[in-house]
Amino acid sequence: MADKYWNTTITPKDRLLAVDWKEIWRYRDMYWLFVMRSFKTAYKQTILGPLWFLITPVLSVIVYVAVFGGVANIPTDGVPAVLFYLLGISVWGYFSSCLSGTSNSFVTNADIFGKVYFPRIIMPLVAVTVNVLSFAIQLAIFFAFYAYYAWTGGLGAATIHWHILLFPVLMFVLAMMAVGFGMMISSVTTKYRDIQIVFAKIISLWVYITPVIYPLSMVKEKSALMMTAMQLNPVTPIVEAIRYSLLGVGEFSWAWLGYSVVMTVVLLILGLMLFNKVQKSFMDTV
Repeated sequence: MADKYWNTTITPKDRLLAVDWKEIWRYRDMYWLFVMRSFKTAYKQTILGPLWFLITPVLSVIVYVAVFGGVANIPTDGVPAVLFYLLGISVWGYFSSCLSGTSNSFVTNADIFGKVYFPRIIMPLVAVTVNVLSFAIQLAIFFAFYAYYAWTGGLGAATIHWHILLFPVLMFVLAMMAVGFGMMISSVTTKYRDIQIVFAKIISLWVYITPVIYPLSMVKEKSALMMTAMQLNPVTPIVEAIRYSLLGVGEFSWAWLGYSVVMTVVLLILGLMLFNKVQKSFMDTV
């Protein structure tokens, strides 16, 4: 019998921070297959289909303008309420969607993981990529409204700063923060499903301690201590920086952005360590 030589050997990662980028590149076709599958099945068997990517943020803006702007009289720093809320909703929606998708990586893909081998870290990357597509659609809506207000002379204090050049970097940091935190939660929920329920509640409440539906300047007027506490939320400096770059209002601080970047790196390291540790044996506990 002729000797057989294996050209591929699958072994568990010994190093907790190991990321085999060459292996991920070899499985790029599967990665894009998962991306397209997730995008197509997001609104499968719905009448409006992908139009929900447009309808959802618009409906949310209408509610926010009516409730927070009309009833609660929450200020928007002199910019049109539609632009203020639409930008906040889009940025927060991207972060929370990436976080939710990444945190469910192990549980929702257990059947696939048990049948086919591929780098498990592909699934968190898929969640980020799918949400980039939906965020791009919502951002296009934002610029459409921006153009309308510019044409009608209703921009108010809104103006685009040169900091818009940082926009891709800020979104990347936000995505990596979601990936790191999500991988940590995904690793823990393979054994303790209660964490998944608790985490869903945390995400729903997290938006209220992030300046999405109100400006940080309003908090600053009430209490400097409260403002500092809110800025310790690593999402806050990024949201404010994005708002400043696109609308010209908000608190832009290099120091607080540096803090967010450091927190992102820490979350990524911890998330990757837990992810690599759990993926060796998660099929025995999931």
